[in-house]
Amino acid sequence: MKKDNQHIETAVIHQGYDAKDMLGSLTPPIFQTSTFTFATAEQGERRFAGEEEGYIYSRLGNPTVKILEERMASLEQAERGLAFASGMAAVSSVLIALTKANDHILCSSGLYGCTYGLLTMLQEKYQISHDFSLMDTEESIREKIKPETACIYVETPINPTIRLINLKMVADIAKEYNIPVVVDNTFSTPYLQRPLELGCDIVVHSATKYIGGHGDVIAGLVVGKKAFLDSVSMTTQKDIGGIISPFDAWLLLRGMKTLPIRMDRHCDNAEKIASMLENHPKISAVYYPFSAQMKEQHFDKQMRRGGGVLSFEINGSKKDAQTLLNHLTFIKIAVSLGDAETLIEHPATMTHAVIPENTRMEMGITDQLIRLSAGLEAWEDIWYDLEQALSKI
Repeated sequence: MKKDNQHIETAVIHQGYDAKDMLGSLTPPIFQTSTFTFATAEQGERRFAGEEEGYIYSRLGNPTVKILEERMASLEQAERGLAFASGMAAVSSVLIALTKANDHILCSSGLYGCTYGLLTMLQEKYQISHDFSLMDTEESIREKIKPETACIYVETPINPTIRLINLKMVADIAKEYNIPVVVDNTFSTPYLQRPLELGCDIVVHSATKYIGGHGDVIAGLVVGKKAFLDSVSMTTQKDIGGIISPFDAWLLLRGMKTLPIRMDRHCDNAEKIASMLENHPKISAVYYPFSAQMKEQHFDKQMRRGGGVLSFEINGSKKDAQTLLNHLTFIKIAVSLGDAETLIEHPATMTHAVIPENTRMEMGITDQLIRLSAGLEAWEDIWYDLEQALSKI
């Protein structure tokens, strides 16, 4: 088997690193340095001129970070990867690189709250407008494309409503107009979904979530074509400066080794909890890919499994939703996801509080909606905690 054709379970452990290059160290070293020395003045000149490969300064490149970038690119079947200090550093660098004043961004109808905040800032400061589309039909996409549309930005599953979007349909239409498609693949990871293989152009991740997997690092990743990411590396990443530290890159490399195993357990638990919630009298709706209440045809060709995040609506008010959260015993109230611990949050007042109420309601983010990130605990214990808290409503 060729190295480039390794299964993802193997690639997350081996790609991008050869122990022979690092004195036989099984684990990649942490190059905890801000700058690199040159053998001669002429070598420094050549490196700054781009005539010779080599490291200059860790904001421009670092050996530990490079291993992470190459490994992530291999998982997404991309030409190149770039690592950032946060998921939002990755998103903002990509959108700034793709747009200029008076451009337009077409977005899926539902976005992470900080992504929405970034779009609002771009519109207020630079007149870069945006529109939302359900993207459920070809017509719903075409009718929102404008001559100045610079990119299409998609979340699927959408945070926090877990709506799914047909990425191949979006990519096929975008190619007709020569518009790049950016996909936030945080919820799925490359283990469950590979947007580039479906025709999309750029993938972004909040690596804080499943890629790291242990709740101890903030980071972002971008993968795509080498030419585009070379440009991002030498412009928005270099000049804005949202680069990842070598130690955080090392933490991600460590976390990634167990990504497939963890994702299968997250999916197992989420599937069980979604099924139990669907039959609970105090729950009005459950949102989880492939569940009984989300009979989405064709998405099993896009996603391997449904992921570890689900949302549900309670029969009640915002106060009832908060009562549920306040009576949990070991499930943690927290706004992240993808950790070993099961996490729960109230999107309307937490992750998506920045979104105006009317827009939030149009996105389906009601006061009754709760988001759950299924952890790695025994599913029976997760369900027991949820069930006893539901009894308090």
